[in-house]
Amino acid sequence: MNNGETKTDVILIGAGIMSATLGTLLKELVPEWEITVFEKLESAGEESSNEWNNAGTGHAALCELNYTVEKPDGSVDISKAITINEQFQLSMQFWSYLVNSKLIDNPQDFIMPLPHMSLVQGEQNITFLKKRFEALSNNPLFQGMEFSDDSEKLMEWIPLIMEGRKWNEPIAATKIDSGTDVNFGALTRMLFDHLKSKNVELNYKHSVEDIKRTSDGSWEVKVRNLESGTVERHTAKFVFIGGGGGSLHLLQKSGIPEGKHIGGFPVSGLFMVCNNPDVVEQHHAKVYGKAKVGAPPMSVPHLDTRYIANKKSLLFGPFAGFSPKFLKNGSMLDLVTSVKPDNLVTMLAAGAKNMSLTKYLIEQVMLSKEQRMEELREFIPNAKSEEWDLVVAGQRVQVIKDTEAGGKGTLQFGTEVITAADGSIAALLGASPGASTAVHVMLEVFKKCFPQYMKEWEPKIKEMIPSFGVSLMENPELLDNIHTSTAQTLGLREKELVFS
Repeated sequence: MNNGETKTDVILIGAGIMSATLGTLLKELVPEWEITVFEKLESAGEESSNEWNNAGTGHAALCELNYTVEKPDGSVDISKAITINEQFQLSMQFWSYLVNSKLIDNPQDFIMPLPHMSLVQGEQNITFLKKRFEALSNNPLFQGMEFSDDSEKLMEWIPLIMEGRKWNEPIAATKIDSGTDVNFGALTRMLFDHLKSKNVELNYKHSVEDIKRTSDGSWEVKVRNLESGTVERHTAKFVFIGGGGGSLHLLQKSGIPEGKHIGGFPVSGLFMVCNNPDVVEQHHAKVYGKAKVGAPPMSVPHLDTRYIANKKSLLFGPFAGFSPKFLKNGSMLDLVTSVKPDNLVTMLAAGAKNMSLTKYLIEQVMLSKEQRMEELREFIPNAKSEEWDLVVAGQRVQVIKDTEAGGKGTLQFGTEVITAADGSIAALLGASPGASTAVHVMLEVFKKCFPQYMKEWEPKIKEMIPSFGVSLMENPELLDNIHTSTAQTLGLREKELVFS
């Protein structure tokens, strides 16, 4: 290709779950469009989407306490939980469509049924959990949730957590059997295999170095082939930047006004992984606790059964760490080079506002293995150090921006899409619930970037995602039909009976 220029319709930067989802949706909607993908690493799904770099939770707000906030009057606000649950249902429907259409095979290779549980200790937390349970269990999206503060019942649910615990210690949990463990790395690879069969051009070991606007309004992407060292130039009418932590730098290079005054703060994660199969077999759930005071929401401790390469594993974490890299395979200069004249004040304001987060991260970095084991023993009292190994997970870049509610330098927790006013370029920033809501995020990209096609695309979108444009909470019959059909197609119902 040398230094010649290649034209295409769509360029996807980053071969993670977001680009995979967007590419797959577009190929169903407009199969004639030409799509080109660039990925710096050797294969798809190797950064944030990789199964060892995230918790693998199908985020549906079934167990994550940070999605249900206690208001000053003591009531529990479940609005965010409802939103996230509805968004996850879109992903489940799309995955079912892919399986039913024979576009991907063997759903058990990427999704497994797994009870989702919330666990708290202390009378005050138990009171909150009970109120949360009452608020959620009255909602059709959360049907089937159980609450117990009875030690014998909890011993049935979570024997590994209850064994060796003082029986007079106040403890309670909620449990819902419709939760899932999702291997986003496996799903990403499946989707890119499918895209390859649809003649999507996949370029691995290709690093995007620059993005600039051309005179006709298209985007020119400067790409370096990391094997040959040659520089290539590609132009497209639409560019999606789905490079995980690397998205911020590329957004800044695009020069669009919407990308100004935005910064990023990297947080790395570590997990403890159990190396004793006998211990692994004693636990079957994702159990989420409460974040410590001063800890960011993504540091909620949880003990997770995982299915990786068809093998059952047990992970505990995450422990937060700090590295100036924006990607696990990034540069030590990522943080420094992301600070620009337009976001300098925003970044400084964030630093002043988040001293408690800085202190927390420093404390986390300084933890010894035995100190981490002590935190694990709050979940598993009898945990033995020699049975657990430390694994470094992925890098997450939390978005920092100026907001009306939080003022200058507000740290944003969640996933955010930044789009140019004309919809010709979009960048995905942020972290959890990320991958779980990929389909919702891409539908939002369509609304912002392809509004002229939405009416034409709507029938096909509804074929793929029956609840598109509809609130499932307000349509219990549709919700029930979708729950039944997705569970059957994805092989969840049958396995629930085996495991629970």
